[in-house]
Amino acid sequence: MFEPIDWSFPTTVWFGPGRAEELPQACALLAIRRPLLVTDQGLAELELVADLLARLEAGSESTTLFAQVQGNPTLANVLAGVKAFNEGEHDGIVAVGGGSALDVGKSIALIARQSRPLWDFVDTDAPVSELTSETLVPLIALPTTAGTGSEVGRAAVILDEETASKNIVFHPSMLPNIVISDPLLTLGLPPTITAWTGIDAFVHALEAYGSPNFHPMAQGIAIEAMRMIHRWLPVAVAEGSNVEARGHMLVAASMGATAFQKGLGSIHSVSHVVGALYDTHHGLTNAVVLPFGVIQNMSAIAERLGHLSRVLELPGHGAGALVDFLFEFRAQLDIPGNLAELGIDEERAVEIGRLAELDRCTATNAMPVTAKDLERLFRAAVSGDQSRL
Repeated sequence: MFEPIDWSFPTTVWFGPGRAEELPQACALLAIRRPLLVTDQGLAELELVADLLARLEAGSESTTLFAQVQGNPTLANVLAGVKAFNEGEHDGIVAVGGGSALDVGKSIALIARQSRPLWDFVDTDAPVSELTSETLVPLIALPTTAGTGSEVGRAAVILDEETASKNIVFHPSMLPNIVISDPLLTLGLPPTITAWTGIDAFVHALEAYGSPNFHPMAQGIAIEAMRMIHRWLPVAVAEGSNVEARGHMLVAASMGATAFQKGLGSIHSVSHVVGALYDTHHGLTNAVVLPFGVIQNMSAIAERLGHLSRVLELPGHGAGALVDFLFEFRAQLDIPGNLAELGIDEERAVEIGRLAELDRCTATNAMPVTAKDLERLFRAAVSGDQSRL
């Protein structure tokens, strides 16, 4: 019979080409008059951010740009943003960028008016009642990549530099109030980043699909997200100015993040640790580990993979055909075949297995795994050798 479980789904999304022009209206709707625009260092130098900043400045009392966001964002990034928010007497946040900028923006919004430190919200379900309307900071998110889906997520991944670990900060109130999902904001994304972030979205959906948790709505969304990514990611990589492909990928990324409230798994567990220790791109790391994680979980998800092979209309059907597709899909997108190509060796394999076991994603993996299992997964991903699983 069914066990009690809580479900929730994302926020208001304004989708379509050109919707970024409506940013001032979104601010007005949320009574934001002094926004802090949060983005990363690279985007801050682009015309895209300059245009958004100009729109905000034209319709607000005061706007400040904060761009101290690293590729793997840290607690220091968040605290610097909180300082900028409070010193500028801001009343709302506009987060623009990929998962890093969105996660920092969400984290700033969570604690800027709180007395509690950010790590109080790691791996906990802090009562909503502890955050009041007076302490919540209104937040608008504009994704510029189609990958993490952070714009519709209630969590942020922030690096704790003291422990060299990635912490998952969670609270239901981290969800942005309005998402402006404009495909035109993603047109300048290079093919490599398009591929890496797109595969990240696919991993979100696939691990959610394999999670043993009961969530039929998320399950259906995961399947459709993977179908869309299979169809549109190669087009977005090959034709970067294809607005239709970019739009479908933005939607698929949000769907992947919606689906993974059902849970993620060992691919993310290992990737989180590798990213923390080696400062690798999260999406790229996921893409490399992906097929090896699926193979290791095969006994638990073979039937589901067989169904997915038919949904994707692969030449062959069954779990084996799906695994073959994953290797071929990575190659088609110029994803490296192993972590060694990223300059990573097996020296810290035991440590990585131990830390990955502690990652929150491990608890919802398709099947129970131990530190030793995760160590083997890492070694297989480093070498590209399936037999090491």
